Amino acid sequence: MRSKSFPQFSVVIPNYNRASDLRRCLDSLVTQTFDDFEVLVCDDGSSDNSAEVADSFKDRLDLQFHTAPNFGGPARPRNRGLSLARAPYVAFLDSDDWWSPSKLAHSYPALQSGADVVYHDLYIVRSLDQSSYPERVKSTPPISPMFMALLCTGVSIPNSSVVVRKELLERVGGISEDRELISVEDYDTWLGLARVTERFVRLSGCDGYYWVGGGNISAASPKQQQRIRALYAKYLADLPPDDQKCAEGFLAYRVGRIAQQHGDLDAALRCFRDALMSPIELRFRFKAVYFYWRAVWSGLRRLCV
Repeated sequence: MRSKSFPQFSVVIPNYNRASDLRRCLDSLVTQTFDDFEVLVCDDGSSDNSAEVADSFKDRLDLQFHTAPNFGGPARPRNRGLSLARAPYVAFLDSDDWWSPSKLAHSYPALQSGADVVYHDLYIVRSLDQSSYPERVKSTPPISPMFMALLCTGVSIPNSSVVVRKELLERVGGISEDRELISVEDYDTWLGLARVTERFVRLSGCDGYYWVGGGNISAASPKQQQRIRALYAKYLADLPPDDQKCAEGFLAYRVGRIAQQHGDLDAALRCFRDALMSPIELRFRFKAVYFYWRAVWSGLRRLCV
């Protein structure tokens, strides 16, 4: 397909050894009803046939395939895509996820009306044989001030749903390549954007699919406790005292949930106690109480075995 000089969207797809998933991902772009976009597949040193898969779509998509030595995470490939993007809007799509045909068509009016960041829910896919999708990666509506909402309430912004103005991404320095932030670099990006704009818009529909069977970097791995602490460490010192206490409390709640999921009940109990001693929102206070006693019960059951 002939390259567009000035497309409206640059779709940035980081990829590493996901040739079969990449084919499904690109198929979903062929069917987009809004067709003024380019595709930048930014490969992280794959050893499979990802390049051949991408090449097979060049007669149907305005597509470029760029590869580089392995970095070990999506941040550097995404930044490479950002540097190559020709469009005013950058859309992120992981190579194992895919979109509904109306994804870009639904995002475009919101951006034209002044939104800087657009996002939405994604359907969760556990098997390629599924005929219905009852589960969702649920996004949450923006709350002003968005920066503090992200730190204190965990606003959910699914990465493969996001479209953002390129100039704003460049203003905040793109995506962090700090290895301590691998798997939370997207949340770090939303925090950076929330420092320069409040114009986040959540679409009501569900215009994409999140594949959970492809070996994603686990958001619930034990290392995630360290990653989230490193993320918050970037911002806590600059907050006023009351805001800092709120953010520290929500951090304790998030780390406690991860510790509990991995059976580290002592760490979970400590974190939930810290959360309850802080001025977190009432809904998270209730959750902390519930999960605290659930951890206590799990500990008692272990003693009885």
